Amino acid sequence: MKYWGYFAAKITGLVVFLSALWPLVKRLLPRQEAFFHLSPMWHDLGYTTGVYAFWMLAAGLAYLVVWDQRYRCRTCARRLVMPITKGSWSRMFLFGKPHTEYICPFGHGTLKVPDLQLTGKESPDWAEHQDIWTELETLGSDKR
Repeated sequence: MKYWGYFAAKITGLVVFLSALWPLVKRLLPRQEAFFHLSPMWHDLGYTTGVYAFWMLAAGLAYLVVWDQRYRCRTCARRLVMPITKGSWSRMFLFGKPHTEYICPFGHGTLKVPDLQLTGKESPDWAEHQDIWTELETLGSDKR
């Protein structure tokens, strides 16, 4: 729940920021008399370029918000750390396809991001861990 709440807060912050920025951009755009009461959007190159640049900035910021959210823990919303490359490019049949694994600093889970996508866009795989100390104890007891 914290993951989606943080995402909603970032989107809300982005909307508030862009809503505050739009009047400033509109004030900087060149003022022209509308010809036959038409909008200057498609009739004035400076105005059209300014609006286009604003919306490209908005789309870029929205992309950064989503990109940042993909690399966050699904439980605590902290940034995932320690990227480890696994698999082999030259021995895919033996060791599996190459991918990068990220882990939550508090052990909540692991994100596997595929490096090779042969069959189209593959989504990252989130594997939630149970209690990390219980897992470590069971691994230690098997070796005894």
